[in-house]
Amino acid sequence: MQRSIHSISSDYTEIVRRLPLRLRFAYGVGHVMNDICASMWFTYILVFFHSVLKFSAALSGVVMLIGQVADALATPFIGLQCDRNDDFWLCRYGKRKTWHLLGTVGVVFSFPFIFSPCIKCEGSHQWAQLVYYAGFVIIFQFGWAAVQISHLSLIPDLTPSEHERTELTAIRYSFTVCSNVLVYCITWAVLHITSDTASNSQIGPKDAPHFQTVVIIGLAVGAWASLIFHIYVKEQGTSDTTGPQRRNTRSVGTILMDIQFYKVAGVYMPTRLFVNLSQVYIPLYLHDYLKMVATSLAVVPLTMFLSSFITSLIIERLNTKLGRKVSYFIGVMLGLTACVWIRLGNGKMYTTYEIYPVSMLLGASGSVMLVTSLGITADLIGQSSDSGAFVYGAMSFTDKLSNGLAVMAIQSMKCLSDCPAYYRDVIIYACGGSAVFGLVMVLLMKPFVYDDDDKNSMISATTNSKIIDE
Repeated sequence: MQRSIHSISSDYTEIVRRLPLRLRFAYGVGHVMNDICASMWFTYILVFFHSVLKFSAALSGVVMLIGQVADALATPFIGLQCDRNDDFWLCRYGKRKTWHLLGTVGVVFSFPFIFSPCIKCEGSHQWAQLVYYAGFVIIFQFGWAAVQISHLSLIPDLTPSEHERTELTAIRYSFTVCSNVLVYCITWAVLHITSDTASNSQIGPKDAPHFQTVVIIGLAVGAWASLIFHIYVKEQGTSDTTGPQRRNTRSVGTILMDIQFYKVAGVYMPTRLFVNLSQVYIPLYLHDYLKMVATSLAVVPLTMFLSSFITSLIIERLNTKLGRKVSYFIGVMLGLTACVWIRLGNGKMYTTYEIYPVSMLLGASGSVMLVTSLGITADLIGQSSDSGAFVYGAMSFTDKLSNGLAVMAIQSMKCLSDCPAYYRDVIIYACGGSAVFGLVMVLLMKPFVYDDDDKNSMISATTNSKIIDE
C-alpha cells in the first residue's frame, strides 16, 4: 500500500521536535561563502572580462563555459564520493563536512585570481590569458561544487520532516539572498566611493582594483560564516540502521530507473536557468541597452535580491498551504510579468522608476521557483538520504552544464555591430522560456509516494530523535 508524501507527513508532524534555532542558523550560513562567490561569478564575470579586461564577448563566454563544464563534471563525482562511508581518517570528521571543508579551502585559494589582472601576463594574447584563468576557474568550480553538494545533502540527514526540510531550504536561500545583497552593497560602496568618476561613467579597465577589493571583503565574510557552520553543525552518522538515524536506501541504479528523477531534473534545470541567466544578463542589459551608470549595476541587482529575501520569508508557508505545484505556478507568473514589462519598458520613466519594480518581480519569482524546486528535490530523496548527495550532484550537473552552454550560445550569437536590444531579448525569451518549461514539467509530475515501511521508518526516526533530545 502506498500513500502520498503529503498525507504521510500529517501522521508524524505532531511528534517532530523542531531543530534548535542555533543549528538552523549555523546550517544556513554554511553556504554563504559559495553564495558570495556565485554572486560575483554570475553577476560580474562577463562584465569583468568583457568591459574591464577587454576580452571579446565570445571569449568571455568561453571563460564562463569552462567554469560551468568543470562544475558539471565535478558534481556527480563529488555526489558519489560524498555518499560513501569512507574509513579515511579525515572522513571521521563527517563525510559531508569533510567535503565541505576541502571545497572551502579550494575556493579561498583560487577565487581572488579570477577577478584580478593576469599576473605577469597582462599584455599577453587573450588566448594565453585564457589558459591562465582557466586553471583557477577549474579549481574554484571544483571547490564550489564540493561545498554545494555536501551542504545540500546534509538536509535529509538533519531532519526526516518534509516541512523542516523545506524550512532549512528556505533558510539556506535567505542567506543566499543576504549574501547577494552584501555583495551588491559592497560593490556599490566601492564603485561609488573609491572611484572619482563612478557617478557618471560606465565600467572600464580602471575598475579592476575595485573588483579585487569586493572579492577580498566577500571572502573574509564567507570564511567567518564557514567557521560558524563547522563549529555548530554536527553531522549525524547513518551507519546505524536500528537507531534514530535509520534510513531506507536506494542504489544509484534504482534512482536512475525512476522516471520521477528525470522529471525533477526537468524542473530544477530550467529553474536554475531562469535564476542564473537573469542574474548574468541584468547587468549587461543595464549597461548596453539602458545605458545606466556604473552604480546601477549594483543598485538594481540589490533591489532584485532584497525582493528575493522578503519573498523567501513566506515560501515555506506558501509550499505548506498551497503545495509545490501552486507555489511554482505563482513564481512563474511573477517572472513572466517581469519579462513582459521588460519588453514594453523604455524611456526616462522606465530607467528612473519602473526598472525597480521589474527587478523586484524577477527576484520574487526566482526565490519562489528555486526554493520550491529544491523542496521537490528533497521530496524525491525522501528517507533515502544515503543517496542524497548523488541526487543533488546529478541535479547540479544538469544545472551547470545547461547554464554554461546557454551562456556560450548567447555570447556567440551576439552581433559584432551595435545591437543594444540583444541582452534585453535574452532576458525576455531565455528566462521566460525557462520558466514556462519548468512549469510544464511541474504539472507533469505525480505526487511522491512512500510505502508503509517508509512511513514506519519516518515515524520511528522522528519519535526516537525526540526521545534522545529530551
